[in-house]
Amino acid sequence: MKQGEGFEVAPVKPQISFDVLEKIDVRVGTIELVEDVRGSNKLVRLTVNFGDHKRTILAGLKQERENPREIEGRQALFVVNIAPKKILGEISEGMLFDVGYADGIRPVLAVPESNVPNGARAG
Repeated sequence: MKQGEGFEVAPVKPQISFDVLEKIDVRVGTIELVEDVRGSNKLVRLTVNFGDHKRTILAGLKQERENPREIEGRQALFVVNIAPKKILGEISEGMLFDVGYADGIRPVLAVPESNVPNGARAG
């Protein structure tokens, strides 16, 4: 089956106010390093450069990509104001913003169409 073949579009989620949307801080960061998370068959540890600082963000990429390291050096979108979460003894300081996971298709990175400064805000 090809990517997207047999895909059904999910219903639109309930409407939210613009004020709620404004609370989500989505920023561009460069993925500098991708490392395995010990004891996990799904998670990798991303070191992400946001221009004025770096963060560790855990993402479940091991089963989605043959080689998760292929995204090193790429810019992507991240939610940066989500509360830190401890997973398998490690702290994740944000969330990779990808496309497809919620729909059960192979996820792809949400990326800017050309390079922009790390830390640039979406929206």
